[in-house]
Amino acid sequence: MSIASTTLIAMSMSTDAFAASLAKGAHAKNPAIAHALKLGLIFGVVEFIMPLIGWILGHIAKSYVESFDHWIAFILLGIIGYKMIREGSTPAEIESETKITKNKNASFLRTVMTACSTSIDSLTVGISLSFLSVDIWLTAIAIGFATFTMSSIGILAGHYIGLRIGKIAELIGGSILIAIGLSILLTHLGFIG
Repeated sequence: MSIASTTLIAMSMSTDAFAASLAKGAHAKNPAIAHALKLGLIFGVVEFIMPLIGWILGHIAKSYVESFDHWIAFILLGIIGYKMIREGSTPAEIESETKITKNKNASFLRTVMTACSTSIDSLTVGISLSFLSVDIWLTAIAIGFATFTMSSIGILAGHYIGLRIGKIAELIGGSILIAIGLSILLTHLGFIG
């Protein structure tokens, strides 16, 4: 997979955490940089771990699905992309992550639970990537770093830019994942060189 594809996947995977961070930041009057970096680090580490777990699970099943693994990657990325587009289309006030992150003094455990809920997509992407020739460490690091950066920015900027930007990011991220899944399928079928 190219650096551009890895970067696009990393940015796409960070959009859920970015939206949750914007929600948290939108309810904070003046979040401290240290607090934003701490929460961003939690989100980033969880997003780094999840694709690795997915990749391991995918490799365990790989011998059973090798003949149609490109279809699995296409379907999983399509489902995740559709889910992100659907979530990006819902009004920000309805978002359950907003309710989870409203408490300014949220505990470490609650933050980890929120990070896990926003990173299930990364687990699924890890499974999809296990069927391809991908450097999973580089991809996981890119996803973790993008999530750390976007989450930290989201917490700091949420008060100023609100939740709408997070919704737009989810729409874009979902569209990118669908495009990557389609590219994988078309390449395997010989339509793209």
